[in-house]
Amino acid sequence: MKKTTEKPSLRISLAQINCAVGDLAGNAARILEYAEWAGRQEADVVVFPELSLPGYPPEDLVMRRHFQDDTRRALTELAKKMPAGPPALVGFTETAGTDLHNAAAVLFGGKIRAVYRKQRLPNYGVFDEKRYFAPGKELIFLKIRGVCAGITLCEDVWADDGPAPALAKQGAQVILNLSASPYHAGKQSLRRRTIGEVVKKCGRPLVYCNMVGGQDELVFDGGSMAMDAHGRIVADAPQFEECLLTADIPVPPATRFPKNIVPLSPAPAGTKIPIEPPPSAAPLSELDEIYSALVLGTRDYVKKNGFKKAVLGLSGGIDSSLVACVAVDALGKENVIGVTMPSRFNSPETRSDAEILSRNLGIGFHSVPIETVTEEFLKVLRPVFGDRPRDLAEENLQARVRGTLLMALSNKFGWMVLTTGNKSEVSVGYSTLYGDTAGGFAVIKDIPKTLVYRLARRRNEKAGRQLIPQSVFDRPPTAELRPNQTDQDSLPPYELLDNIIRLYVEEDKGLGEIVKSGVGSEIAAKVLRLVDASEYKRRQAPPGVKITPKAFGRDRRMPITNRYRPGQPN
Repeated sequence: MKKTTEKPSLRISLAQINCAVGDLAGNAARILEYAEWAGRQEADVVVFPELSLPGYPPEDLVMRRHFQDDTRRALTELAKKMPAGPPALVGFTETAGTDLHNAAAVLFGGKIRAVYRKQRLPNYGVFDEKRYFAPGKELIFLKIRGVCAGITLCEDVWADDGPAPALAKQGAQVILNLSASPYHAGKQSLRRRTIGEVVKKCGRPLVYCNMVGGQDELVFDGGSMAMDAHGRIVADAPQFEECLLTADIPVPPATRFPKNIVPLSPAPAGTKIPIEPPPSAAPLSELDEIYSALVLGTRDYVKKNGFKKAVLGLSGGIDSSLVACVAVDALGKENVIGVTMPSRFNSPETRSDAEILSRNLGIGFHSVPIETVTEEFLKVLRPVFGDRPRDLAEENLQARVRGTLLMALSNKFGWMVLTTGNKSEVSVGYSTLYGDTAGGFAVIKDIPKTLVYRLARRRNEKAGRQLIPQSVFDRPPTAELRPNQTDQDSLPPYELLDNIIRLYVEEDKGLGEIVKSGVGSEIAAKVLRLVDASEYKRRQAPPGVKITPKAFGRDRRMPITNRYRPGQPN
């Protein structure tokens, strides 16, 4: 058998698991399963994600005293059940007097041996931890097989004034980080740079264990990693899937041990089973990464909320086509149903494309014409509408009939309704309240229209065939609510619109800055007015997967009643 390395090292397992908020028993069982797995690999310590026991983010659940009590009981029971093998670092919420802490418990020997309390509480973007938690103040050191390890929690290594350098200065040979870092496009490369900077600053290896899975509109993509004291990646886990990443991490020699170090029993004497260096996780391309986030977010939202099957309206357009592909990859073709609901304004081509797509994907398919239903509504309304000309009211009525029919199918068969609106439409209100916004989950609400096309092409490319018919790409986008309608009758070209939305929504640029970037003042002002005026629609729309650095919802909290107009004197 191969002996342990002569140079100081620690065998660390990173348990990248999928936790569900509030599922204390289920999360505890998952933690126990992975701790036993780490024991079979003779790990010296196993690290779980931040708040892995209650799930992240638990939001106002943590303000309920009974939830706090249940969490503590679940942690105590979990400590008793843990295997005799490696110490485990488990995230939980700790009640200390009147304070509540985002904390990490050290479980070993059937007991809670130590508790570390998160010191840097994020309060930006999707985070509002200062609403719930009090910051910790004490550093925690563990002595594991003669190695001094310091504990941190997520933001502790993101903040410029985080505790990592202090841990190193006081004797930590390796820094352990429990994290629940949600995904947005490009986040993994940002994490690597950030962790690399921390390693450079403190001169110690750092292991980072991130959560994986979907929680409402957030997706946690994993991507756990171990970086040595020189900033080199020793081991990294794949994104968007559960795994146990185990590696022997070289540590610098001990120079001193802090007085408050928590001694943990050494590993059994003798040799260890050899482990092969884990293969480096293949990096995903931008499009594959985004698509994987959509799949994971959709799968977990549907399944964690007790649904098995999903239904969506298939218009024959690019948006519903992409959502159908994501749904199939998330839930399986046997659990997806497409419904086409044609009116007199739907062309034979779009009807045909909807059927071809469903056949290519192998999903259930129904055709439910809406013409007679819509006419009945109009007949009832005619005495009130009088001789007013046909306008937006009649157009939106068609969308609301479709939404009503999809919700009826949901109620009858227990299917989750997936909506198909993209970020470009959601931004400017190019949607019908209680119509195409009606549903349980908005899969692509944070995907701009131009990106929808790129993702759809990539899905066809990966399939090696035209899952989505080429005619769907070639046809000008249209809502088909009146004769010969196209989206550009009401909106600027999507390349221009998406650029303005990116500047205004994601980068918080004002009208003047947007105009200076080369956008015409009139069109920029119009788009900004539409974005602001559509907040009431967005508040009533279902959640969807966060993809961009700033998504509508948790990321961007604007008033519905808002008299401020960019570029106008106030």
